[in-house]
Amino acid sequence: MENIDKYLAMAKEMVVEYGVNLIGAIATLIIGLWVLKGVNRGFGNMLSSRNVDPSLIPFLKSLVSTTLKLILFIVVLGMVGIQMTSFIAILGAAGLAVGMALSGTLSNFAGGVILLILKPFKVGDYIETQGHSGTVHGIQIFNTILKTVDNKTIIIPNGGVATSSLTNFSSEPKRRVDWTIGIGYGDKIEAAREILLDILSKDERVHKDPAIFIKVSELGDSSVNLATRVWVNSEHYWDVKMETLEKVYNEFNAKGINIPFPQMDVHVHNSK
Repeated sequence: MENIDKYLAMAKEMVVEYGVNLIGAIATLIIGLWVLKGVNRGFGNMLSSRNVDPSLIPFLKSLVSTTLKLILFIVVLGMVGIQMTSFIAILGAAGLAVGMALSGTLSNFAGGVILLILKPFKVGDYIETQGHSGTVHGIQIFNTILKTVDNKTIIIPNGGVATSSLTNFSSEPKRRVDWTIGIGYGDKIEAAREILLDILSKDERVHKDPAIFIKVSELGDSSVNLATRVWVNSEHYWDVKMETLEKVYNEFNAKGINIPFPQMDVHVHNSK
C-alpha cells in the first residue's frame, strides 16, 4: 500500500512538473504549424510575384517548409525537457558529411537555383558559356541543356554556368553587324562606299538609326579595309550578315571593284 501511494505521489509530481510544459509544447506545436502554413503560402506568393520559374516554386516551398518544421519540432522537444544538444550535434555532423560527399552535386543544385531565380537567360535564348554555344533547350535544377545549330545536345552542369562568364546573344532586341570589306589598292574608296551604302540602304532589315557606318579602318598588306557596321533586330543578325556578303561580292565584280587576296611575289635572279 505504501508503494502504491509512493508511485501515485511520484506520478502526481511528474504531472505537476511536466504537465504545464507538455500542454505548452502541444499548444506551441499546433500554433506553430498553423503559422508556418501561412508563412509558406506567403513565400510561394512572393516567388510567383517575382516571376520565379514555376518548376522551381514547389521545390523551394517544400525546402523552406521542411526546414521551418524541423526547427519547430526541435523547439517543442526542448520545451518538454528533452535535451537536444547532442541530437543537433549529430545532425550537424551528418549534414557536414553528406555535404562533403555531394559537394559537386550541391554546387550544381545551388547553381540551378540561382539561374532559375536570377534568370540571366531563358529557354529559346542563344548563349555561349563554358566553351559551348547554342540555343537553350531546357533549364533543369542540376543542368542546362543546349541545342547547337547542327542539332547536337549539350548538357552543362549548372554550377559552372552560374559562376563563370556567360554571353547571351538574345537578351537585347537589336545587335550590331560588323564587316571588314577589303578593296584593292588603286580602287576608288568612294565608289566602294556608294555600293555598300546602296546595298545596305535597300535592305529593310537594316535600321536607319543609328546610321550606317562605312569608314576606312586599315591600310592592309594587300587591301584597303572598310569597317562597315549596321544595326538590325537580333533575329535578323545572321541572315543580314551572310546575305550582305554575297551581295557585296556580286556588286563589286559587276562594278569592277577588286576584292584582293593575299599574294606573294617571287623574284628569280639569274646568277650568271
